[in-house]
Amino acid sequence: MTKAILLDIEGTTTPITFVYDVLFPFAREHAHEHLDDQAQRELKTEYDADVRKGLAPPTWSSGAIAYVYWLMDQDRKSTALKNLQGKIWEVGYRRGDLHGDVFPDVPPTLEQWHRNGIDVRIYSSGSILAQQLLFSPTKYGALTRFLRGYFDTTTGPKSEPQSYSAIASAFGVPAAEILFISDVTRELDAAVTSGMQVLLSVRPGNHSQPQNSYRSISSFSEVSAPML
Repeated sequence: MTKAILLDIEGTTTPITFVYDVLFPFAREHAHEHLDDQAQRELKTEYDADVRKGLAPPTWSSGAIAYVYWLMDQDRKSTALKNLQGKIWEVGYRRGDLHGDVFPDVPPTLEQWHRNGIDVRIYSSGSILAQQLLFSPTKYGALTRFLRGYFDTTTGPKSEPQSYSAIASAFGVPAAEILFISDVTRELDAAVTSGMQVLLSVRPGNHSQPQNSYRSISSFSEVSAPML
């Protein structure tokens, strides 16, 4: 019996095009407006760590914004970058420049799972703030009422089994009673290692994945009894 569902965002609840064609360009355009002292401290900490690892980001003397652009170009799952992006998007959503986007099957299925007492939470490399913002103002209304929690990179990398063990502890149920849905097989591999059930999300525009034996779905409507 599945008692809880853990959802990825990009390519699972939300089109990849929304992330890469809307959110990321918006963050890049407005990044310089949000480089306050706290953001720069967080970025400098990660910058120093990157240099110690032997990476070659732009010199810090070039300005924090050069490092931000470098992180974006590398598509790095940087906590400092994700925190900065979350703050930028918060302003965009508040001004009405941004509106959350999800696949049409997502709202009715989230509502159904909620009625059935399923504990549904999100796990994304985007910050918790960014996750909450995406599910708040959508054309289907606020979907946050169907979500009981959020996890980001502060929990751990999405490709590490320990991250999913920590998430299972937060759910308060055995990992075997949690279903994780993602469009990335290496994330599913890690979740399976922790003991979770998994499904591969196959949506329009998703990146092709290595051959695997995971059951795939193209709509959340496929996740129903008797699976639950």
